[in-house]
Amino acid sequence: MVMTQKHFVLVHGTGHGAWCWYKLKPLLESGGHKVTALDLAASGVNPKQLHHLRTLHDYNLPLMEFMSALPDGEKVILVGHSFGGINIALAMENYPHKISVAVFIAAFMPDSVHSPSYVLDQFNERTPAETWMDTQFVPYGTPEDPLTAVFFGARFLSEKLYQLCSPEDIALGGLLIRPSSYFTEDFSKIKKFTDEGYGSVKRAFIICSKDEAMLLEFQHWLIENTGVSQVKEIKDADHMAMLSKPQQLCQYLLEIAGDE
Repeated sequence: MVMTQKHFVLVHGTGHGAWCWYKLKPLLESGGHKVTALDLAASGVNPKQLHHLRTLHDYNLPLMEFMSALPDGEKVILVGHSFGGINIALAMENYPHKISVAVFIAAFMPDSVHSPSYVLDQFNERTPAETWMDTQFVPYGTPEDPLTAVFFGARFLSEKLYQLCSPEDIALGGLLIRPSSYFTEDFSKIKKFTDEGYGSVKRAFIICSKDEAMLLEFQHWLIENTGVSQVKEIKDADHMAMLSKPQQLCQYLLEIAGDE
């Protein structure tokens, strides 16, 4: 039986861009599916610079504009990686009727009980400072409107994010990753997600078992804290499953899509 065509929308994590899906996109398309890989603001080839962004909404605007422009009646499979889980959660809250399922790949997955920033706060509490290695957190903005930029370090990249990726992919990441932000100052002010919006969309979680950035224990905590309809696990994936295990990730996405 051939699966009817699905539309996958891929949302990258902090510092990355649409480019990080370069292996997964053709795999999904070879099955006859439509794939949109987005650059969030000041990411990938998006022309904005980080200093132009003040809020999480500014950062997420390309995804929200995309969702708004989708024709009525069309539903997408929304896929978020890492901090991209927060981006897709904001889209779920505002456009639940346009999403058939949301897939979190080793991604921050908020709930509708606590503040949206709760999961990031928990991550920071549970993650020793030395985990960040040579990553730099640099203030920008103004004294009245302070913001913090994040610059992933080369060691952090190769040992925590890309440790099971090819040398070529590590080099690619090193060339293309841009400074970004977790927008923590603004994030803490965002209203709780609702059961009618965010909570009404089916959620699936794909665990990356060898993730050295978001550890396995924390991924399990996210699942227990929020609840999902499906859990899949890629045993030998680092944080960048779309690069280290693209075939397995593709298979799982198709399985999740096939259940919709």
